[in-house]
Amino acid sequence: MRNSLPSIQVSSLIAASPDEQRGVDSKSSIREAVQEGFKNASIAAAVTAVPTLVGCRVIPWAKANLNHTAQALIISAAGIAAFFVTADKTILGRARENSMGKYDKTG
Repeated sequence: MRNSLPSIQVSSLIAASPDEQRGVDSKSSIREAVQEGFKNASIAAAVTAVPTLVGCRVIPWAKANLNHTAQALIISAAGIAAFFVTADKTILGRARENSMGKYDKTG
């Protein structure tokens, strides 16, 4: 069945779409945002982990009321928040740079 259909060959000289560069810029922007977000999330988790774990061993109220799950939630919430805030700022910053670059070229 496959051999009975005529083969169609696409020419290798296809004009690049003007949107292609925006797609490449968008992918690199997202990749950069994820990398920056991961770096800041790891730092925030480490910085949050120390006082949380020490506080749960030393402070009587925390020792009585914060179990291991609560401690993990406190630490992970700080890491998740840092990731999303950093990723959002990075993406918006890149979008601003791209839009200002377009504005400067047209003006």
